Amino acid sequence: MKELFSWIKALVVALVIAFIIRNFLFVPVSVDGESMMPTLQDRDRMIVNKVPYYFDEPERGDIIVFHATEERDYIKRVIAVPGDTVAYRDDVLYINDKKVDEPYLDPFKDEMEGLPLTNDFTLEEVTGETEVPEGKVFVLGDNRQNSKDSRMIGFIDESQIVGTTDVVFYPFDSIRMVD
Repeated sequence: MKELFSWIKALVVALVIAFIIRNFLFVPVSVDGESMMPTLQDRDRMIVNKVPYYFDEPERGDIIVFHATEERDYIKRVIAVPGDTVAYRDDVLYINDKKVDEPYLDPFKDEMEGLPLTNDFTLEEVTGETEVPEGKVFVLGDNRQNSKDSRMIGFIDESQIVGTTDVVFYPFDSIRMVD
């Protein structure tokens, strides 16, 4: 009887630890679709780290997972944070009127052979706001032609953000840190 109680206690402790890790620290997520290509591939499996946003705000360039609807989470890149202005002209991103280098888009730019990755837009044209409001972020998918992002769904409230992700753990031949 004492041995059975010991096993039950060990199992309960393991379940509590797993619950804490899953709900407060890390969670696995699967990429669904091509909106983050070429950075992330459809069906890549990643680890979402919830810890950084307990202590800090999202930063430009972070790849985040957020609740797009009650049933669905999206993975996108943070392009602008509160107070930023955004414009996209001639396939160049401008944040606060400064050109932003986006090397993660280079593979697509090479494939497109001079065709634009996205149509020109300003933050005001797609959201009605001149700058990103407090407590919100503006996100885009890396596959700008095939991404449902802030251009369509508007700003993402920071409370919707699950965490940041930069580790692909599956498929095993593609294990990597994402820039």
